[in-house]
Amino acid sequence: MELAGKAALISGAGGGICRAIAVAYAKAGAAVACCDIDPKAAAETAQLVTEAGGRALSQACDVASEAATREIANAAHDAFGRLDILVHGAAPHDPSGTIIETTFADWQRVLDINLSGAFLLSRAALPHMIAGGGGSIIFIASQLGRVGSAGRAAYCATKGALIQLAKVMAIDHAAQNIRVNTLSPGAVETQRTLNRYGSFAAANEQIGGKHLLGRLGRPEEIAGAAVYLASDMASFVTGSDLLVDGGYTAI
Repeated sequence: MELAGKAALISGAGGGICRAIAVAYAKAGAAVACCDIDPKAAAETAQLVTEAGGRALSQACDVASEAATREIANAAHDAFGRLDILVHGAAPHDPSGTIIETTFADWQRVLDINLSGAFLLSRAALPHMIAGGGGSIIFIASQLGRVGSAGRAAYCATKGALIQLAKVMAIDHAAQNIRVNTLSPGAVETQRTLNRYGSFAAANEQIGGKHLLGRLGRPEEIAGAAVYLASDMASFVTGSDLLVDGGYTAI
């Protein structure tokens, strides 16, 4: 699963899963543009990419902004001379609550980043990919794009929508050698999990048992699947949702 000579753009690159993906891509030979709403976190990931032997670019980006997504896609292409891979993993913290308890602002922010961010980044990256002869687009969805979870209306709705968006884009761009897939992790040991549960121990106690493997996943376990989807090993994989959820959705 080599990515030598390829260039990737990763949103949410300052977070646990996408940071692990960025490092894994670098180890596989790719150049990586790291974008995040937090410029310090993006820069930290870019440094890890460099230490792993990859060329790196870091830039702050609000994926809910059309201008910002165009800017980062162009910057990545200018820096590396090509753009072959897009990973959209940016996601805000979504407060728990029923739709009655959820403010419209909180609802809209989750939609703007999770779903519209995927749309905008894809619009910005696709012309570069098409001009380069093809590419791979990966949206980080979730097992909660397939099953519900109490108090997570916005999150579940957007992750399910990403799965459908990827299918439509796969249909629309297959003739241009663009593959589009979603990657759906189960619960993973990241800062987002700490924000919701306070500790990994508490998270494991509350939701670890919902996974057949009896534990949360690790970011590097998701990263391996992202390398596969970006690589030529997955050349016959498009319009699919790859579950890496520890068996969460098997029962």
